[in-house]
Amino acid sequence: MRKIINKKMYDTETAECVEEFENTPYKGNAHYYKESLYRKKTGEFFLYGHGNARTKYAAVTIGGMYSPDEKIIPLSEEEAKNWMEQYGNVDTYIELFGEVDE
Repeated sequence: MRKIINKKMYDTETAECVEEFENTPYKGNAHYYKESLYRKKTGEFFLYGHGNARTKYAAVTIGGMYSPDEKIIPLSEEEAKNWMEQYGNVDTYIELFGEVDE
């Protein structure tokens, strides 16, 4: 997916996917969503997410129904760290952001 946000290009084909999270393995579930954290060549982070009708990624259709959709959300480094703390692997976090205090 490619998207221009605030005059900047975000492209899942050219950025590096550094971590992924699925909230459930059941893709047919209305609450299913998947998020992928990407790092651009510039070092900037963004989240690519897609989800079914009862997720934050759903789109409203004509008639007020909800359908699966996808979004790109730019993240600050601090937001990327917070996402990694919640959903990511410890070793990947350290690789991206360095060692943390014990």
